[in-house]
Order: sequence, then structure tokens, then C-alpha cells
Amino acid sequence: MIDFATITMPFNFNFMVNAFIISVLISVPTGLLSCFLVMKGWALMGDAISHAILPGIVLAYIFGVPLIIGAFLSGILCAVLTGFLSDNSRVKPDTVMGVVFSGMFGVGMVLYASVRSNIHLDHILFGNILGIETDELILVGILAIGVSLVIIIKWKDLLLYTFDPIQAKSSGLSVNWLYYGLLTILSMTVVTTLAATGLILAIGLLIAPGAIAFLIVRSFSAMLWLSVIICMTSMLIGIYISFYLDSAPAPTVVLTLTGVFIIVFIRKMLLGFVKSRNMSGQVS
Repeated sequence: MIDFATITMPFNFNFMVNAFIISVLISVPTGLLSCFLVMKGWALMGDAISHAILPGIVLAYIFGVPLIIGAFLSGILCAVLTGFLSDNSRVKPDTVMGVVFSGMFGVGMVLYASVRSNIHLDHILFGNILGIETDELILVGILAIGVSLVIIIKWKDLLLYTFDPIQAKSSGLSVNWLYYGLLTILSMTVVTTLAATGLILAIGLLIAPGAIAFLIVRSFSAMLWLSVIICMTSMLIGIYISFYLDSAPAPTVVLTLTGVFIIVFIRKMLLGFVKSRNMSGQVS
């Protein structure tokens, strides 16, 4: 029989408590931003930036600056290159993203292999949420709060740009500022999630919550709040389960989000099937 002490065991360890805290912090910006990425169709952009920050991390280690600064600058470079090449060539944006992020990720791997360092590649790729120190927790908290405030303040402008850039421009909004501003927010969010989920799995937090919320509600404002709740709950459950399964927290969190998406998708299909059956019955 499972007793109360067994259930609350994860909360007796400081590294688990820190993991729960950072999950709550990063779930807000990732949940909010995922709604815009889903509606804008920028899933590949998030994937591109999450891979492209690797050379910035290695270069930051070489020059002795904080890794998070190098990751952010590398993400901004990827976003700017993607936007510039898309605007000045006939190549489609998704193709440009693929070229830029694969090239930058390749550069990062070459630099990592050529430089002797104590950077653990698994921590970069898959995160090290159980090894978060207090200073890293504070820095991630500041970034998460800053990104969340920007999105909350400017969400209506970003929403108009996401759905209709032409209407946004005719309304007096600077489309270029919104475009590169959204890319900057995306880069900062990827950097924020770096410590928790790593490069590869960060895309799961940036896409799955918004996709799940999109299947449940119709209002965008409700989608924002629901996406944050889904992201936060899934992260807490995934980390909690990983403690007892003795599995890596980041993949467990992403698998939790994937399971929720599958359940919601099946529910959506069943509701649509029942609705179509009822409508056909009324017609006959």
C-alpha cells in the first residue's frame, strides 16, 4: 500500500524542488508563445532556433562568458539570418530555416568536437533540470518573467500580426518590428528552456501546449491561459513520474505532453463523429 511518505518523497530533495520551481517558471512563457507559433505556423522556426544556439554555447565557453548569453546571441543570429534570406531570395521560408539551422548546428558540433571542455553534450541536448543551481534558477526566473510580461502586454498586436500582417500594417503597426520582436521573444524563450529540456526537446514545450489548447477551445485568449495550464501541469506531472520511473525528466515531460495531445485529439475525433451521426440522423 502506498503511504503518504512515499507520495511526498520527491519534495524531500532540494534538486526535485528546484526542478518543480523551474518548471512553473518556464511553463508560462513557453505556454503563451506556443499559441502564437501554432497559429503562425512557425513550428519549424522554434526547432531551428533550438538547434542553432549550440555554436553560441560553445563559443561562450571558449571566451569565458555565461553560456546563456552565447545561446541567446546565437539564437538571434539564426532568427535574423532566416528573416533576411527569406526576404531577399525566392527560396521558401521553411527551406531557409532548414538550411540555416542545420548549418549552425553543424558548426556547433564541429566546434564542440574541436575544443576540449567540461561541457557535457547530453546536458546541452537533453537538459539538466535536476542539476539546476540557485543562480541559474534566478536567471531563468528573470528571463521567464520578462518574456511573459512582454507577451502579455503586446499579445493583441502579436495576434493581429499572426493572423493578418497586412491588416496589422494598415492599422499603423510596424510589421518588421513585430516580426523580429517575435523572433527575439522566441530566442529568449528557447534560451530559458535550455537548462530544463535542452536543445532537442525544447520544441516540445513550444508547440504541444498550444496545439492541445487549440483543439479544446475556440477563443484565443482562452487558448493562452489553457496552454499555460497544460504546459505547467504536464511538466510537473512528467518530473514527478520520472522520479519513480528513474527516467530522464525532459523526455518524460515531452511524452506526457504527447499523451495529452493524443487523448485530446481522439476526443475531438469522437465528438466530431457523434456530431456528424446526429446531423445525418436529423436529415433522414
